[in-house]
Amino acid sequence: MGSALIRPSVPRTDVALRPSATAMVWIGEGHPHETIAVPGVALADGDVLVAVEMSTICGSDVHTVRGRRTAPTPLVLGHESVGRVIATGHAGAAAVDGTPLRIGDRVVWSVTVSCASCDRCLRGMPQKCRTLGKYGHERIGAHGDLTGAFGSHVQLREGTAIVRVPESLPAAVLAPASCATATAWAAVARAGRDRDLEGAAVRIHGAGLVGLSAAAIATEQGASVEVLDPNASRSQLATRFGAGALGRDPDVVIEASGHAVAEALAGVDTGGTVVLVGSVFPTEPVALDAESIVRRLITVTGVHNYTGAELAEAVAFLAGRGRAYPFADVVGDVRPLTAIDDALRAASAPDAPLRIGLIPGR
Repeated sequence: MGSALIRPSVPRTDVALRPSATAMVWIGEGHPHETIAVPGVALADGDVLVAVEMSTICGSDVHTVRGRRTAPTPLVLGHESVGRVIATGHAGAAAVDGTPLRIGDRVVWSVTVSCASCDRCLRGMPQKCRTLGKYGHERIGAHGDLTGAFGSHVQLREGTAIVRVPESLPAAVLAPASCATATAWAAVARAGRDRDLEGAAVRIHGAGLVGLSAAAIATEQGASVEVLDPNASRSQLATRFGAGALGRDPDVVIEASGHAVAEALAGVDTGGTVVLVGSVFPTEPVALDAESIVRRLITVTGVHNYTGAELAEAVAFLAGRGRAYPFADVVGDVRPLTAIDDALRAASAPDAPLRIGLIPGR
């Protein structure tokens, strides 16, 4: 005799959406996105429903659609967004600072969903939670259809770090905060655990948005910063984010390109720290000169994603001293959400802007 599946009783709040929400569903390499209508959602007790103001295309989205990164399909890609709270579950939800979220709050949110109770979360690594979830990385269905940024709405699950953001900051500044800016903040913060960055020499490999953001953050913490990138225009852009030339070997090297690990390890000064943040996609193996690392007392560490506190700190930086840098210019092209396939092709071009924005309803 077969057994019946008994689902646990979980409080749900049904939210009807008129007009229906839309989500752009990626079904696999070589196929165009398909648009689906989502007439409503069932919010679990601590869920939050957000209407998207703008999403931006991250490099990982490009790698996925080009087949360089595996992902379950069908899924809604995207994890860089800013939007407004339009509904919450029965129990409500709180921002990272502990204050209750309200309808109409403008927010950004973490790429990860964490349990807050496993050993990794309790050790301060919620981005490596034992039951980790990730927006824009999971097959639609188990947690609904609004699971990625490339839609008109996103259903945020309990365990997501949510941060209120200022009305005065442009969406183009805020959307990348939940990936590039927060990751850069985490990388610089990790370097700062080993030494005071005031007066330090910092070299950054890679003038993508993570590298440029790290340059501005490190500069504001008192470091002298240089950014190395084979792209001459990107290297020039780095000067607007505080980069210049170093007159000595760097105390800190942040490898944000994924292609200069050997150079980062070889170039750091004795007693220095190398933070690897760019090697998150398949790259060629790097030979490790263990004797050199030992004799030079080098610290090598990796940073992947960030904590909720680091996301909040990144937003505070953008709203404060970060206003001195041209973060508003990083989104060099804005397109309708429905033009997502053309936008992804444009984002994969060698001369692509740092970010391309997508606007629902245009």
